[in-house]
Amino acid sequence: MSQQQNTAVKSGVENLREQVYAPLRGKRVGLMTNPSAVDRQLNSTYDILWQAAEVELVALFAPEHGFAGAVADGEQIHTQIDPRTQLPVYSLYGNRLRPTEDMLAQVDVLVCDIQDIGVRYYTFAWTISHILEAAGEHHIEVMILDRPNPLGGEQISGPGLDSALSSLVGRYPVPVIHGLTLGELAAYINAEHNPTPARLQVIPCLGWQRDMPWADCDLPWVAPSPNMPHISTVQHYPGACLVEGTNLSEGRGTTLPFEIVGAPWIDGHHLATVLNKADYPGVHFRPHQFRPTASKWMNEECGGVQVHITDAKRFQPIKTWLEVIRTIRQLYPSDFAWLPPHEGVYHFDRLIGSTSVRAQIEVGEDMPTICAGWETVRQDFQKQRQPYLLYS
Repeated sequence: MSQQQNTAVKSGVENLREQVYAPLRGKRVGLMTNPSAVDRQLNSTYDILWQAAEVELVALFAPEHGFAGAVADGEQIHTQIDPRTQLPVYSLYGNRLRPTEDMLAQVDVLVCDIQDIGVRYYTFAWTISHILEAAGEHHIEVMILDRPNPLGGEQISGPGLDSALSSLVGRYPVPVIHGLTLGELAAYINAEHNPTPARLQVIPCLGWQRDMPWADCDLPWVAPSPNMPHISTVQHYPGACLVEGTNLSEGRGTTLPFEIVGAPWIDGHHLATVLNKADYPGVHFRPHQFRPTASKWMNEECGGVQVHITDAKRFQPIKTWLEVIRTIRQLYPSDFAWLPPHEGVYHFDRLIGSTSVRAQIEVGEDMPTICAGWETVRQDFQKQRQPYLLYS
């Protein structure tokens, strides 16, 4: 792809600015965002809309990790006043997941601009699903300022979601890797799953095509959450996030979150040897020692592996990381454990979207058996998503 084509990719907020904010004129605007929403010059959407004379910004809304994107995963955030603008920052993560009638009373249109990563178990899309429901009930318009999917728009992979396991890490039955931009996913959710569909407008990216990886977009990357620092992290996350459901460290509290795995009782050299013999495409396992400063095994020396992507086009993150979990359980059956159920549900099950995968790993099923049925999920979702695709 040529440099001229690269620089043609523009995010939704840049598209909106080129329209001189015409869709927002005369409307009172709420904004759900975090620091990941920037233009090519690293100006934040927050600053862009606040400083635009054509835009009347009246309220701010914060998803998981907070408006500043600095709060740890799972930590509740609270409504507060933004010190720069003196606008309210309403929390949509914690005791309340959706905007209330009072929060929306002064809002005509709620603009959402945030960098999604194209994986079902990432909470921003599901926060928007709650926004869409509230907006439909209270007759508020929703606008998505779209951004490229950093995993591209073609790959669909992984199991679907059992509706009994619906949560903020997956409310509706989309595959783990869905291949949609946030605008496309919002349109699908609004039409297929919202009891009272909201008036939704997506301001699309310009110049992005489904087969374009992030590197071809020539856009800056700002971490959308504290443990998503790099594009390599995003590439691992569809599989590595599943480690959260075990007593293994997924690298939180280190400089390599979701790229390493380990525990104090693991021999990293032996684990790397066993995993490399499995010959998974596009990946190499290197022995790695680390000491997390937070989260699981904090301040304890852990043995394990760093998972190096050697060919991103061939790398299969979900299958690869399930194989890592399956292998560690086989090698260390008396030490490995699933995190205990919360309200009767294992966190691993909530992430993967079913109870069967954990059960299959427990009885020693191989990966082809565990992955049986994923192709049907892919084909079905390929058809379901078709009406909502915005990019060729």
